[in-house]
Parts: sequence; structure tokens; C-alpha cells
Amino acid sequence: MQTGHEKTLTGLMAALAGANLIFGAGMIESGVTFDATQLVLDNELAAMIRQTVAGVPVDDETLAVDDIHAVGPFNDFLSLEATMRHMRLQSQPTLMDRRVREEWQDMGGHDAYSRAREKAIDIVAEHRPTPLPEETLTRMRAIVEKADRTASAASPSDTG
Repeated sequence: MQTGHEKTLTGLMAALAGANLIFGAGMIESGVTFDATQLVLDNELAAMIRQTVAGVPVDDETLAVDDIHAVGPFNDFLSLEATMRHMRLQSQPTLMDRRVREEWQDMGGHDAYSRAREKAIDIVAEHRPTPLPEETLTRMRAIVEKADRTASAASPSDTG
């Protein structure tokens, strides 16, 4: 099962080359099998890839030159409001656990796959999609009806 670096690196290389679609979300066994848990994992990986490709903003605010000058070397930057604000711009995965091992074990030691499986089960049980607007449904029905008419006109008659 490709739950980690294989999919991450494959998706990242394509995204860095300019692709705007990551193929194979939820697929395992070279696309032979679909796995809802893998889809949840791949969604998180895709978000991390999207953030990586977006790059790191470099401007007066993010460089924090004034803060660095005001705080000085070897002092506390972690308590600065700007540090907290910019820290939150970093990747915030919900399935990958960045805690130290002892804390992770104390919290149950659940790996990313087991957390993704729990989330997939919850999505299947609880998710209620927002209904499409009536105008969109009407347009979709018209497209399907037109395709049906075109297909029936193109096929030979079955008169026996």
C-alpha cells in the first residue's frame, strides 16, 4: 500500500512541473483497488503538496527584520505574535502526528493510516453533501436528455 513517500514524491514532482491534477487519489495496487482510507490520506498529502508548490512568501512581514532587530540574537522569538501567526501558515496535517514518541504513545499510538480509516468511516457515516442548486440540476438533466436523444438517433432501430 502506498501511504507515504511514494505518493507524496510522485505527486510533488508532477506539481512542481506544473501539473494541476494529482491522479490516483484513493487508488492502491496500481489503480486496481480503491480504498477510502487511502483517499483520506491522499487528500492530506495533496494539501501539503499544494502548500509546498505555492512557495514561501518573502516580504517585509515574513522576513521579520524589524522583529529580529528588536529582539536581538539568542532571545525569545517564540512569544512574538508574528511568530505565532506565521507558524500557523505552515502545513497543519491532521493525520500525521508530529508529537514526540512518548506523547504519541500516551495518546494511543495511532498511526496515520488508522486515523485516516477512522476519518473515512466518519465521513461515510456522517457527511451530507450540499445539494446542487436547482438551476444546475436542470442544466445537467438537459445535457443527459440531449445525449440520450443523440445516442438513440444514432443507433439502428430495433423493430425486429
